[in-house]
Amino acid sequence: MRAAPSPEEIRRHNLGTLLRHVHLSGPASRAALAERMGLNRSTIMALTSDLTAAGLVTEELPKTVRKAGRPSLVVRPESDRVYVLALDVGADRLVVARVGLGGTVLDRADVARPGGTHNADDLISALAAVGRRLVRGTEAGALCVGVGVAFSGIVRQEDGVVRHGPNIGWVDVPLGTELTRRMALGLRVSVGNDANLAALAERARGAGAGLDDIIYLHGDVGIGGGVIVGGRLLGGEGGYGGEIGHMVVNPGGRPCGCGSRGCLESEAGELALIALAGRSGEGASGRRAVEQIVDAADRGDATARSALHQVGDWLGYGVANLINIFNPSMVIFGGVMREIYMGSAAQVRSRLAIDGLTAARESVRLRTSSLGEEATLMGAAELAFSDVLTDPLETLARVRNAD
Repeated sequence: MRAAPSPEEIRRHNLGTLLRHVHLSGPASRAALAERMGLNRSTIMALTSDLTAAGLVTEELPKTVRKAGRPSLVVRPESDRVYVLALDVGADRLVVARVGLGGTVLDRADVARPGGTHNADDLISALAAVGRRLVRGTEAGALCVGVGVAFSGIVRQEDGVVRHGPNIGWVDVPLGTELTRRMALGLRVSVGNDANLAALAERARGAGAGLDDIIYLHGDVGIGGGVIVGGRLLGGEGGYGGEIGHMVVNPGGRPCGCGSRGCLESEAGELALIALAGRSGEGASGRRAVEQIVDAADRGDATARSALHQVGDWLGYGVANLINIFNPSMVIFGGVMREIYMGSAAQVRSRLAIDGLTAARESVRLRTSSLGEEATLMGAAELAFSDVLTDPLETLARVRNAD
C-alpha cells in the first residue's frame, strides 16, 4: 500500500493547484479559489501568502464590491515578473516568444532561416541567439522559469532528440541538449511534438477546455495530431504516438515524405490541395496558398472546388477512422488544417455520416482551433511552465540558484 502523503506533499500539491487555477483561468478571488479547490479560506490565505512572497502572484482588492462585509482579495498571476521562453519550430515558421504566467505573450520574434537552409546547427544557433536576446531585454527582477519547444516532427520525450523532422530534413538531432547548451540560461530546454503540445493547449485554454477526450489535427505542410484520452495525452512507447498524418487512407496513393504512400497528410494536407488545385508553381505556399484556394472556391472556381472536395473526402475518411477508434467528444482542426476543414466541411461531414459508427459520431463536435496560429506556441509555453506549476517554490528556488 502506498503511504499517505505527508503534510509537505499536500502543501506542495495545493500550491501547484492554486497557481494552475490562476494561470489557466485568470484572476480569481480567494473565496472562488476555496470553492474550486474544496479548501477552507484560512488554508487558501496561507497558500496565497506563500505564492505572493515568492513573487508568483499578487493580491489586491476587487475593483467592484457588491456585498456587505470584508471583500475577498483577488489573486492575479505575476505575468510580467515570471515568464517562460516558448519556441515554435515549424516547417514554414520559426517563432521565439516570452510568455508570462497566465498565458500572456509579452514579447515575440519571428526568426529568419539562416541562409535559407534547414541546416540544424545554423538553425539552433539562430534560435538560441534570439532567445538570449529576449531574456536580456527583460526588466530587472523578471525571472525565466522554463524553456519549451514545439517541433514539427517526431521527438523523443526523454531527451528532446528530434528523431525525424521530415519537412526540414532532420534525423536524430539533439535539439533539447544543444539549445540548453547554447542558450546557457541554466534551464533545461524541453522539446515536444507540436501537435501534441497544441492539443494540450487547446484542452487547457482553447476550444477543448474542460473536455477529457479530444483529437487535435494540425497542419504545417504535413499533418500532425494529438490524441487526449481520459484527460491524458496518448504518447505511446517513447512518446511517438499520435502520428495521425501517417495513417494510410488510400493504399497506393500519393507518395508521402515518410516513405509510404496514401498517408492522410499526402492525400488531405496542404501540398495535396495545392497540387490538385493546379497552383504548385504559382509561388504562394502555406496558409496563404490554402486561403487563396478556399477563396477561389467560394467565388465559383470549379478547379478549386474539385480540389477541396477531393481533399475533404480523404480528410473525412481519416476523421471517421479516428472517431470510430477513440470516440472523442471533439475533433479540433488547427494550423492550416483549420482553413482546409473550413473549405471542405460539408464533404468531411458527409464522409463521416457514411463511414462513422453512429454511436461514436452522434455526439462528436467538429471545431476549429480557438487558439489559431498560436496553438503550438502556447503548447510550448505550457510545456515550459510545467515544473513551476507542479512545484512552485522548489522550482523558483532552483532557478534563482542557477541564475
